Amino acid sequence: MNESTIPVLTELQNGSDVRGVALETPNQVVTLTNDRIERIAYGFAFWLKEVKKLAVDDPHYPLRIAVGHDSRLSSERIKSALIEGLVNANFEVIDVGLATTPAMFMATQYIEYDCDAAIMITASHLPFQYNGLKFFTKDGGAEHEDIQFMLEHADWSYVYWGNMSGSVVPRYLLKNYAADLVDKIRQGINDPEHYNEPLKGRHIVVDAGNGAGGFFATAVLEPLGATTSGSQYLEPDGHFPNHVPNPDNKEAMKSIQTAVLTNRADLGIIFDTDVDRSAIVSSNGEPINRNNLIGLISAILIEENPGTTIVTNSATSEHLKTFIEALGGRQNRYITGYRNVINKGIALNKEGIPTSLAIETSGHAALKENYFLDDGAFLIAKLLIADAKLKKVGKTLSDLISNLKQPVETEEVRFKIEGEDVALIGANVLEDFRDFIRETPDLTIEPQNFEGVRVNTTGVFGEGWFILRLSLHEPLLVLTMENDELGAIARLKEVLKTFFNDQSDLDASFL
Repeated sequence: MNESTIPVLTELQNGSDVRGVALETPNQVVTLTNDRIERIAYGFAFWLKEVKKLAVDDPHYPLRIAVGHDSRLSSERIKSALIEGLVNANFEVIDVGLATTPAMFMATQYIEYDCDAAIMITASHLPFQYNGLKFFTKDGGAEHEDIQFMLEHADWSYVYWGNMSGSVVPRYLLKNYAADLVDKIRQGINDPEHYNEPLKGRHIVVDAGNGAGGFFATAVLEPLGATTSGSQYLEPDGHFPNHVPNPDNKEAMKSIQTAVLTNRADLGIIFDTDVDRSAIVSSNGEPINRNNLIGLISAILIEENPGTTIVTNSATSEHLKTFIEALGGRQNRYITGYRNVINKGIALNKEGIPTSLAIETSGHAALKENYFLDDGAFLIAKLLIADAKLKKVGKTLSDLISNLKQPVETEEVRFKIEGEDVALIGANVLEDFRDFIRETPDLTIEPQNFEGVRVNTTGVFGEGWFILRLSLHEPLLVLTMENDELGAIARLKEVLKTFFNDQSDLDASFL
């Protein structure tokens, strides 16, 4: 093996995923080449053998691996290279074509598929030139250390059983996945008079952003009786010509808001590219995402599981904590990153602390009842069940979060780290920031915090909070601020400038 290739491959790691440039642009070269994708297949095979302890080298009983992809333009090329490597490593490959990330995990759970593992080809909401890989076994998604292992062993030499040959079988997983969602919604609503069409009379528009989520309108909502006229961008198109497929993007959210109001719909639904994230819009065009989405699904789950804990990322509103506790639940603010919050939820349950939900403000929502899988479509299914029950008593989903106080001001500032050692620079800045906060009146460091520096504000800075943390995937320090007093954030920024302008490794010129 050529050891010089290892750093190049490991640079493709993005947390618990693989991501890279899959289409050449004027400013970018392709990093996800066919050769590298094939090598990653070998690293994946070796990981299944050495880490997951699966019998990958039994010539009589080849393991079954599902492979699917979202709508990206490079997906077919990457799939071909990936399948070539998997077949060389003696796997029985189930090519499911267009799919969603949560559906790929379910291929390891559905009896009719019974896959030992699954690989989803996606780069989530990133621009069209990117692509990547997500990996699952029956136990769940691969972790950061698993991806590192795969990339460090991404070479044919590790697949010493590779003189055998596997096979490829096509199947349509999304059909099975959609039918499963339909059954779960029917059972959840459990309306004896309208069991097959419990959403009859509801007008729901879907915005799939030309990703993989268009099936939800045609294969889930319509069989349940809902009207879906006005739904948009359902056709898969890897150019993403209309807007970024990202529920956390302002332009994308504005798009579904407009669709709801124009069509006088009862509800709007928006997905990201691979449908592991979602958000909704109420009938009056109000977005229910970020803290409001967390509050909404928390209200539903706390009613079902009194006293349960909700795990979130660190940058959530103080009002959200108050809201959850008023309902009788508990919030555990943890480290940013969907694998981090999911793993925390799993760990809390193992410790005997009932935890029903792990969710980020970005829209990643993993429910205990659904394998702690961050599944945007299942989240929507859960909301639709609640919505149908509320409708019978003259209420809406928005009523569930009517007591969730909204901040008067919110703002986020991103400081680019200009040095090469991002982690070290970030750590040093955060330590200096702690000292700065301690010396500034009306600012108090929040002790119950696991990431960055979270600060509570009073007095001249109004009632609010802010957090400075290191970005997971970019060379940035992210400052998120919320306040209940108009003009307080402007006053806060003036004081913070005196700190950030002295940081030679940060670009703070726009603060």
